[in-house]
This record gives sequence, C-alpha cells and structure tokens, in this order.
Amino acid sequence: MATRARVRAPELIGKGGWLNTGDKQYTLADLRGRVVVLDFWTFCCINCLHVLDELRELEEKHRDTVVIIGVHSPKFVHEAEHQAVVDAVERYQVHHPVLDDPELATWKQYAVRAWPTLVVIDPEGYVVAQHAGEGHAHAIEKLVEELEAEHAAKGTLRRGDGPYVAPEPVATDLRFPGKALRLPSGNFLVSDSTRHQLVELEADGESVVRRIGDGEFNEPQGLALLPDGRVAVADTVNHAIRAYDPETGAIELLAGTGKQWWQGSPTSGPALEVALSSPWDVAWWGDRLWIAMAGVHQLWTYDPRAGTVQVAAGTTNEGLVDGPAAEAWFAQPSGLAATEDRLWIADSETSAVRWIDRDLVVHTAVGTGLFDFGHRDGEAGQALLQHPLGVTALPDGSVAVSDTYNHALRRFDPASGEVTTLATDLREPSDAVLDGEEIVVVESARHRLTRLRLPEEAVRVEAVAHRTQRAATDVAPGTLRLDVVFEAPAGQKLDTRYGPSTRLLVSSTPPELLRSGDGAGTDLSRELEIDAAVGEGVLHVSAMAASCDDDPDNEYPACHVHQQDWGVPVRVTDGGASRLPLVLAGMDREQ
Repeated sequence: MATRARVRAPELIGKGGWLNTGDKQYTLADLRGRVVVLDFWTFCCINCLHVLDELRELEEKHRDTVVIIGVHSPKFVHEAEHQAVVDAVERYQVHHPVLDDPELATWKQYAVRAWPTLVVIDPEGYVVAQHAGEGHAHAIEKLVEELEAEHAAKGTLRRGDGPYVAPEPVATDLRFPGKALRLPSGNFLVSDSTRHQLVELEADGESVVRRIGDGEFNEPQGLALLPDGRVAVADTVNHAIRAYDPETGAIELLAGTGKQWWQGSPTSGPALEVALSSPWDVAWWGDRLWIAMAGVHQLWTYDPRAGTVQVAAGTTNEGLVDGPAAEAWFAQPSGLAATEDRLWIADSETSAVRWIDRDLVVHTAVGTGLFDFGHRDGEAGQALLQHPLGVTALPDGSVAVSDTYNHALRRFDPASGEVTTLATDLREPSDAVLDGEEIVVVESARHRLTRLRLPEEAVRVEAVAHRTQRAATDVAPGTLRLDVVFEAPAGQKLDTRYGPSTRLLVSSTPPELLRSGDGAGTDLSRELEIDAAVGEGVLHVSAMAASCDDDPDNEYPACHVHQQDWGVPVRVTDGGASRLPLVLAGMDREQ
C-alpha cells in the first residue's frame, strides 16, 4: 500500500458542546480505533445540505467502523445561537454527533477555508485526507475501505456501536414548515419540510384538513398555483418539481430525474430527462414556472406546453453580480414572488433582495455581497438583511421580506427606496402569504403559521451590522501563488479524454484588489498580483476537477466531478503569505 501522508489531528473543541450524544462530551481519544470523518458545515449552506445526504449511505454501510461528526461552524450570527443549531440538526435529520463550534475554534485548528469541508482521521488519530465541496463520497468510501483493511491487519481498528444517540421526537402539527400558499378555497397549503409532506390547513391557519404525500416528497419547500388549478411543488431533496391537484389528490412529476445536477450535465431539454439541483421555490411568471435553483445558484424555468426546462439566469458562480440574466451571479436564491413586471428574488447567501425584469436583466434592491449582513433600516443602498428565505409582493408595489435569520418581517418600497421593519420576534420566518389586509407568516422554527396585521407604521429596531466571523488571511503585497490542491481518489485519474479536466475561475471583491490573475483557465495553479493600495477584500475562487476510474479495459469508466467555490477574505500585510493553498481533495504536501 502506498505511503499516506499523516498529520496528528487537533482536538475537537466547541463552546456549544455536543448534540446527538445523549449529553456525553467526546474527545478524539474516545474515538480512537474508529475512522472519523469530520464534516465542517453550517446550516445556511446548500452545499453542506447536499453533503449530509451524500454521507448517509457511507454512514449506514460502515456504521460499526466509521464515526461521522458534524462540526457546526457558523457563517451568520444567527447560526452561532445554540438553539438554532439544535433546530437545524432536527430539521435536516442529522443522524450523527454534532459539535457546536460557534467561535470556529476547531475550524481554525484544522485550517478549514470553505463550507463544506470533510476531514478523514484514521484509527490512530492522524489526518489522512481533506476534501472541500461536494461529490467526494465515493473517494471517502474507497479510503475508508483501505483504512479498515490496514488497521484491521495492524490490530488498531475497533468495531462496535457509535456515539450517536437519537433525540426524543416532538409532537406538533407542523415540523419546520418551509413555504405556504393560500388556495382558492381560502385554506392554506403548507410544505411540512421535515415530515416530507404537504399539509392543508383551514382558513384559520391552525386546523389540519389533510396531510398529502406518503413517500412522494423529500423536504419539500416552494409552492405555486398553476393556471390549470394544480399546485407546483419544489421537491427539494428529490431534486424535482411535482404537481399536486387539490381536487383529486393526484401527484405528478413535472421535472427532474431524481438525480442532482452536476457541472457538464444538460441545462435544457425535456423536463423529465434533465437533472435539477435543490429547487427551493417556484412562481408562475409570464407563461411559465420559474424555479429558484438554490443548489446551483441559478433561476430555471419550466414550460408546461413544451414540457421542457432550461436555465434562465445565473452562471452557477456564487456571488452578487447584476446585469443580463446569462451573466448574473446569484447565491442560493430561495424565495420568489411575481408581479406584472418583476420577479422578486430572496437571494439568501448574499442577504439580498433582487429582481429580474421583462427584458431579463437582473437588479439588486438590497444587499452588497456574501459577507455583509445585519439588521439596518433606511435607504436601500445601506440597509442590511440576514439570510432572507422569502419575499412576498404587496398590493402597493412594495415587497415583504421574510428576513429569516433576523427573526423579522421587513419591507422594501421601490417607490421610496426605503427598507423598514414590519414585525420582530418571529422565529426563522421563511415565507409569508397575503390574506386580505393581513399577512400570514411561516414561522419555521416555531412550527406554525402566524397571522399579523400589516402595520401602518414600521417597528423601530436598533441597527446592527455584521461581517462573517472568518478571520482574514494575511497575504504579502505583490505576487500571490494560488494553488488548488487536487489528488484523484485511489483507483482514479484525471479525465483528459475530451480535453482539460480541470477548471479554475478567479475574481475579487472589490475588483481592483486583483491587478492580474483574474478570469478563467484550466490550470489549478495561478499567480495573482495583489494591489497593496486596495488593502483588503475577498478572493472568489471556483475550481472543478473530473476524475474517472483508471481501468484501461473499461471503455465506459465511472467518472466523478469535484467542485467547490471559496470566498477567502484577505488582508495585505508586509510579511504575509505569498502562497494560498486551497484543498479541493487530498493533502497539501507543501505545508
């Protein structure tokens, strides 16, 4: 067996303590003899949610030798609240121990730079691999099998039950509801995400009429009325769009293959033959259904007459860039609302409200980018939100914003250009539905719908502003060597049959931070020239590598795409680093 790089694993520490362990606190010594996979995640991050699903098969297949530990490492201030982490662990059905690390102590010890990042620790307590982004489950599976064989032979492998202890279930009519819709009957239809169902409630918003879906849905979210009276459903974790008929109860698949979309997959075609990626909301606008495709930071459309889907806006790059739809960047669009001339968008990871016009040009109303957020009212150019998941068109032309991580309902008025606060003391509001002169808010973390009168005057809130907690990386002025580290998994090689199998895209905020080195290319190493006069900013790096089974006798080898986006805050300092390594897969051997 080839020699494997090993680095002693730092201890696991987190001020929030351990979840899913029956209140027991663990150290690495307690886990000696097991293969440990650390999953650095934060619950706002769609890629992290994808990885949770990717790991479920590994978790089940190797449950007597492998311990997966989620290290919750917050981006947003709200995600550092312990109860919010408790809620997220239940909401996303995390069935392994979770270390709540609100101060990013373990994140820093392991030099993590991106959500999600997976770190593999062998049974003797050494780090043997690191992977950033999605699509690595197959590589970790191979490594686990190698480690099991190696350490069984050495006598250092310990089998048995893991430390996971399931929490007690809680009985409520709704459990982490996502979105809601007022039906023509006056009743409400709610996506009951954690229970994988739709629930119809009476007009009071409380009494259950019926529960819909037994095995059809997986964490459903957005709902939209179609012209034929059916309801389109964003079946998020099934990567599908379904239609539910309130009259007959019939459920039909409209779009998606059940598989997650990956780079290189078709972006248009027959709706049942094109893969989707975590559709989070839907809205009927114009003559088709628009889809907030949170998993790939795009907007797609479904045309029911032609039976086709296609990309309508966004490049798959994560960020905030306005302009023609094909060139715009989004960051996890999660809420849609249609008016006659605009499609409003809650762009959650940039804490922004945006819209697309009839000419298919994207605009930003509120929000500045991936790293600035808070609760600040006033002129839209300086107003702040925190990870909004919903947007609702109001009759006067303004929009109500479900400002999820601020636990508030906000309002943006295009006529005045002002942002105000309508209500506070909500708990993770994720959507709102207009009902006459009242608005019904989905309080996701209180597991209920809450009816509010639209106030004539806004609530006064003390302004707060935040930046993401990650410390900036000190870099030297002048030339910075960027190395994206990628090692093909065991038994695989880079797929060069049809040209280069790697891609690297680099940009910065502000753009002036980079004097040279931005743009796209195929080499995973690049020299960047940093402008010391700018002083600080964020480097945006997107990398992709495709690897295939290394079997010359197999004409159609299995191939895998590895992809990750990084946003790296940097500060220009004399004596700073002249090399920036970002690990996509493998180990950085120059450290």
